Amino acid sequence: MKYFSLSLFLSFLCSIAVHPDVRAGKANGHLDIYWVDVEGGAATLVVTPAGESILIDSGNPGARDAPRIHEVATRMAGLTQIDYLITTHFHLDHFGGAAELAQLMPIKVVYDRGIPEQSPDRNRNDARYPLLIKPYREMEVGERRIIEPGLQLPLKQTFGTAGVSLTCVGVGQSFVDKPLASGAPVCDASIPRKLEDLSDNANSVVVVLEFGAFRFFDAGDLTWNVEDRLVCPENKVGTVDVYQVTHHGLDQSNHPAVIRSLQPTVSIMNNGVTKGCGPATFAALKSTPSIQAMYQVHKNLKNDSENNTQDAHIANLERDCEGHPIHLSVESNGGAYVVALPGSGHQRRFETREK
Repeated sequence: MKYFSLSLFLSFLCSIAVHPDVRAGKANGHLDIYWVDVEGGAATLVVTPAGESILIDSGNPGARDAPRIHEVATRMAGLTQIDYLITTHFHLDHFGGAAELAQLMPIKVVYDRGIPEQSPDRNRNDARYPLLIKPYREMEVGERRIIEPGLQLPLKQTFGTAGVSLTCVGVGQSFVDKPLASGAPVCDASIPRKLEDLSDNANSVVVVLEFGAFRFFDAGDLTWNVEDRLVCPENKVGTVDVYQVTHHGLDQSNHPAVIRSLQPTVSIMNNGVTKGCGPATFAALKSTPSIQAMYQVHKNLKNDSENNTQDAHIANLERDCEGHPIHLSVESNGGAYVVALPGSGHQRRFETREK
């Protein structure tokens, strides 16, 4: 029988201690996702088992949204910095809170498609854009990188948990050449196209987060005609477990072919009190057989307030609310996940589907 020498054994232990793929990470090994209430903007915070953080969009400017993101990041997720910020597109409710957040905690790497000099909205000449984008352009961050279809974040892996990845499926109306995973398209030629969207919504970044078999989809504010190309005639995404309802639930987005092709088990909508919750979006979600539960950050209090999920699945029921988030935690093997509403104590567990 052969034996390690003491020096080799100690060297082996040291290599385990410092190698990034086997570091301990969080105690429970879970992957966590938080939908921060930014009142109809977007801010989705992901925390990996290794303790790395990914913030997808940063809400609005002002004294409300950045502190809410900071509160969830520090008090709920135990973070001291944002490792990666992904800005899906250049509308104020998606990039506006970044500069103020950068003053509250370090942001190490920012991914976007490159900051346009002038308003990227071809349907309007917004003379305010250079002034609005200036804080985002000038904020102090560690590094800026361009996001492109096929790019994967260089996430650290943790020994003893499922593998984690975040992949850009599309940006600027361009998508990956090959499907990210298997999944048949559910196309319907009878669904009419809409007028071309000339706003920057159509250029939104589309990402898929994977943790073992668990898959999560976030497409920013991607709109109808471009969404359709994402899954028809070829499904570039595959199927997912959790669908972040696109564009706050507005009817300019959430093409039924996308939702049916992705076959999510759970939908989560980051809407506002009077923003989002379009009737066509609700019809598309409710008619998708795979969906077992629909969640909202806010109860819709518009005139068409019947467009709501059940109150037990809504994080904030009142107009003047406390800004409670939605929290999803995926077990360390990726085999199941719990959706929780910290404000009410609601929790429901779901099994990750075979794909």
